[in-house]
Amino acid sequence: MMELEKHKEQITEIGFSIIPDIYSREETDTLISIIEDVDTSKENFRKSANLFAIRQFLKEVPKVENLVFTDALKQVITDIFGTDFFVVKSIYFDKPETSNWYVAYHQDLTISVDKKIGIDNFGPWTVKQNQFAVQPPIKILENNFTIRIHLDDTNENNGALKVIEKSHSQGIYRPETINFKTETETICSVPAGGIMIMKPLLLHGSNRTANQKKRRVIHVEFSNVELPGGLKWSERLN
Repeated sequence: MMELEKHKEQITEIGFSIIPDIYSREETDTLISIIEDVDTSKENFRKSANLFAIRQFLKEVPKVENLVFTDALKQVITDIFGTDFFVVKSIYFDKPETSNWYVAYHQDLTISVDKKIGIDNFGPWTVKQNQFAVQPPIKILENNFTIRIHLDDTNENNGALKVIEKSHSQGIYRPETINFKTETETICSVPAGGIMIMKPLLLHGSNRTANQKKRRVIHVEFSNVELPGGLKWSERLN
């Protein structure tokens, strides 16, 4: 309990925390095996030399649900955040060994919803492969959290996230205004079977792969907020 209290404090204070050994090697190997067997021809699958991604991952690969939400992970969520959060988005990312794909610093400012409705303080909107995304009021983003489940050892050489500590508490923070003389940049190395918990407003990015090693991550976002005006989370899962 005291250990998780420390992680709770880190998430509040600096915007993220890393917890190793949530999944065993057998559990991560089973997840990888199931993912490798899926049909990648569907429209929610993106496959290139630099990236393989599955949008709406828990819907597209339902066999992984019980393997993702182990007793260990559920205990972490309950002890740090309570019992009223639910899944609102899930993505699988595979950055291959030779990937030149990198991600510039950004905040996760949009949520995935079921349709487009004109609601005050929701916007701008985007549509990608029939998936509606919208920027909600900042209070929703401040409340949400993300768990990144690492299936491989991940460090600065194969695309570990780099973050700006405490940027989650500064509202909408434009990457072009980052002052690296005053801000703290951290490389978030996570061992296979470990998780990284982060707030959506934390500025984060990743570099190109340089060590010929994979970086496979399951990304799951959570909220405990019901959306207004008939709008619904597109991937809600209790």
